[in-house]
Parts: sequence; structure tokens; C-alpha cells
Amino acid sequence: MQFTAAQIAMMINGKVEGNAETTVASFGKIEESVSGQLAFLANPKYEEYLYSTGASIIIINESQELKKEISATLIKVPDAYSAFATLLEKYQQIQRQQLTGIQQPAYISASAKIGDNVYIGAFAFIGDHVVVADGTKIYPNAYLGNHVTIGNNCIIHPGVKIYHSCKIGNNVSIHAGTVIGSDGFGFAPQADGTLKKVPQIGNVVVEDNVEIGANTTIDRATIGSTLIKAGAKLDNLLQIAHNVEVGNNSVIAAQSGISGSTKVGNNVMIGGQVGIVGHIKIADGSKINAQSGVSKSIKNPNSAVTGSPAFDYTAALRSQAASRNLPSLEKRVIELEKLLKEMMVKSNS
Repeated sequence: MQFTAAQIAMMINGKVEGNAETTVASFGKIEESVSGQLAFLANPKYEEYLYSTGASIIIINESQELKKEISATLIKVPDAYSAFATLLEKYQQIQRQQLTGIQQPAYISASAKIGDNVYIGAFAFIGDHVVVADGTKIYPNAYLGNHVTIGNNCIIHPGVKIYHSCKIGNNVSIHAGTVIGSDGFGFAPQADGTLKKVPQIGNVVVEDNVEIGANTTIDRATIGSTLIKAGAKLDNLLQIAHNVEVGNNSVIAAQSGISGSTKVGNNVMIGGQVGIVGHIKIADGSKINAQSGVSKSIKNPNSAVTGSPAFDYTAALRSQAASRNLPSLEKRVIELEKLLKEMMVKSNS
């Protein structure tokens, strides 16, 4: 597919400077692009390549000051990074719209309801009373258990497993190997030392515009729903336990785990390898630094914490600075003790 600078500018509400009929057929990094490719500049560290790149079209910020002449056609926008993301999304949508139909072999229950313009890949399993809405793409080897509901324009990548009765909203993307709705980790200790499994009879509800990375697990609720709210973005290799709630537009990085019944607020940012205990609340706008261990509720909105156990980020930095000075402080104390001892000897003589 080829697009002109004018067509691209229309897609991202940009302003063309140069030849509006210049065409591109692919994307490239600004430091590596060749003729016929489109690149973008958002990070000032790459500004030098603006003047040497072979790209035919470059998306740049309106605020970018040009220091030399540029042979490429420019498209100026308020935010080049966001504009480029929008363009990639539109390009991806065009590609996916071409993917429709049901490949064989695939199992689709007679009671399942399949919408228009749906793609179902080979070896997919669609259980009883499943609903797959319009425009959704289900890639090979995916599994949808009985009574699962999938909204419009979702992407279920290869090998995703969605257990029975779970509900997925609209415009949700779930990447390969993720498991939605496996049993929560609930066991009741018995008098004889054994552990009795607590049946997990709830489900998982994923609201609209959520993205879930590869090989993530989201456990079904014991009773009720484990809830991933609209706009949340979950990375690869996460563990979300039973009855957890993740708030609107919250972001969780890879290898983090959230224990059962914890409520994560809206617009929370959680770094990689964070561990959060169960039955606590994380206030809206909280920021949790990578590898932190959160053992109690974060009550104040927009707080930043770090460490294990996690505590206030600014206080933690001061503590780290103080700890680095301990060797010199010890030396000064020894010198003061020596000086004090000499003064005492003089005063007694």
C-alpha cells in the first residue's frame, strides 16, 4: 500500500511542508530509513538524523526548529510521537480488515453467535453459547470456553485461553499465551494440615479499550468478578489474582503480581517486578517504582513510592543519599572521638 504525504497529513491532522504528492510504502527508523519510507522525530537525541536520513516523509513536532535544509517532505503536528502511533494504528486496522472468514479445521459450537467480518483461525475452539461480536479477530489455537462474550473489534492472539463465562469488552487486544479466568488461588487449611480447595465460581470482566500482553494470567473471582476497567494496559508476564480490580487507564509493567481482592485505582502506574499484597487499596494516580513491595494501602492520590516495603519516593531518595554518606560520617565520628579523648587527657593533666 502506498500513501501520499497529503493523505497521511489528513489521517493525523498534520500540515505538509514540501511536496504533498510524495509517496511512501513502508515505515522506518529515522536513523535507518531509505527512500520510499516514512519516519518520525520525537526524541531530541535523534535530531542529527533529521538532516541525513533517506526517508521520503518525516513527521515532526510543530515546535521543531530546523537548523539545515531538509530534502524530505515534512508533516508537522503538535505531538509527533502520538501522531505516529495514530498512523500505525490506522495502518494496522487496514491490514486487519482484510482478514475475515473461518479457517478449517476449527470447532465452533452450533449455539455460538458469530458477528459480521469476524476472523477465526485454524484450530480455534469456540464453546457453547459463546458470543463473538462484529470485526473481532480470533487467531489460531485460541480457546473460548462456554458462555464467553467477546465485544466488537477485539484481537485474540494465538494460544489465548479464555475460560467459561468471562466477558471481554470492545476494542480489546489480548496477546499470545495469556490465560483469562483460571481459578483463583484459594485453599482452606484443615485441622489435619491438608488444604481444601475453595471453588472459584466468579468470572473475569475486561472492559473496553484494554490491552493485555503475552503470557499474562488473570484469575477468575471466587464470587463476583475480577475486573480490568476501561483503558487499562497490562504488560507481559503479569499475575492478577482473584477479585482484583484494576482501574481505568492504569498501566502495569512486566513481571508484577497483585494478590487477591486488592483494588488498584485509576491512572495508576506500576513498574516492573512490583509485588502487591492482597486486600489493600491503591489510590488514584499512584506511581509504584520497579521492584517495590507494597504491603499496605496507598491512601493519598498521586503518591509515589519505592522500596520493599514501599514508602514515599522522595523520602526514600533522601535515605539512599544519607546511606551513601555513612562511611565518611563514620570516619568523622572516629576523628571526633579521638579529639575528645585528647582533650580529656589534657584537662586531667
